Amino acid sequence: MRSYTEEELQDALDLFRVFARAFKSVSEHSIRDSKEHGFNPTEFAVLELLFTKGPQKLQQLGSRLLLVSGNVTYVIDKLEKNGYIYREQDPKDKRSIYAKLTEKGDAYLHEIYPIHAIRIARAFSGLNAEEKAELKALLKKAGHHSQHLLFR
Repeated sequence: MRSYTEEELQDALDLFRVFARAFKSVSEHSIRDSKEHGFNPTEFAVLELLFTKGPQKLQQLGSRLLLVSGNVTYVIDKLEKNGYIYREQDPKDKRSIYAKLTEKGDAYLHEIYPIHAIRIARAFSGLNAEEKAELKALLKKAGHHSQHLLFR
């Protein structure tokens, strides 16, 4: 393992604190939005993913949203019970089950998603387009590198 100077260690810890505070602050916009619409943040994230990316295998939902399988099942059950999504078996692979938006879910997301997008855009409105692109690239780079280190 590489050795680090005290300054490098302090810089890394400072960066982590700034990142964590910024993430919490920006996330709060999405959390408030989801609660205003009667969902918890995880339920809203599932609906948002299905709305923006289309049907998803249940196994993919968990990994894409960083959820354990028990949480995925609970959230899917609740959203299905409330009529927002349904499960459909893959005709080519009977072991695979997809989550899909119902007509009710799709109509509801068409109604609320533009408002949600505006709120998230407002959260980042302190950055210009170039800064947003740079931040996105740097966060992706840091995330990929960190993920790589976990599986070394």
